[in-house]
Amino acid sequence: MALDSGTLAVLRAHHRRQHEEQPASAGAWRESGRIFTREDGSELKPDWVSEYFERLVFAAGLPPIRLHDLRHGAATLYLAAGNDMKTTSAMMRHSSQAITSDTYTNVLPEMARAAAEASAALVPRSVRVGEASETGGPPSVPPAPSDGTSASSPSKTRRS
Repeated sequence: MALDSGTLAVLRAHHRRQHEEQPASAGAWRESGRIFTREDGSELKPDWVSEYFERLVFAAGLPPIRLHDLRHGAATLYLAAGNDMKTTSAMMRHSSQAITSDTYTNVLPEMARAAAEASAALVPRSVRVGEASETGGPPSVPPAPSDGTSASSPSKTRRS
């Protein structure tokens, strides 16, 4: 998985600390190939990690969230940062973009506002919101013709 440079720096520092602490384990260090381990290098059990995360969230006064929910947040942030669905899905290692789109992403309020502004900007206007019209009032709308034609359509020529 691709990681940003800040996260990589933190992980490298953690790895260095692990190797510095290995001699203190008096030969009890077990190489598990894992980044996050117990003090003796053995792998952490998933249930323990989830429970520990839950305690950290509670101690920090945060709303309840499961560890797995962080994946949903990551997918949402990838998209909010402007990444496309294909890249986001690949980074999450999902088997399809539909899984990423339907299950793992949410629309952040900032994304919704940006979408609304972008959509509104596409609507042609002769007078922009906040600008005065030529008459100083709201833009006028021509009255509908009494013969049933549209005000914007060319007039019909009648044959007798």
